[in-house]
Amino acid sequence: MILPTKHISTRNSLLGVGATIIEHLNYPRTVTSLWGDLSKVSEVATFERFVLVLDLLYMIGAIELEEGLLRKRHQ
Repeated sequence: MILPTKHISTRNSLLGVGATIIEHLNYPRTVTSLWGDLSKVSEVATFERFVLVLDLLYMIGAIELEEGLLRKRHQ
């Protein structure tokens, strides 16, 4: 589920959806604003999946939350 397999395509894996989310984080955004744009994307599908992917991105250090805004983490 996190990584693609022969049964789960890259775009439907959590990392694939994470890439889609990262593409939409060109500037700091609220969770609500980001969900508003991504709720219609078929790979994201549900709010629960959206939050799960945000958790994954946060845990691997790809995004950060500061003052209520999500942003890409630059290393």
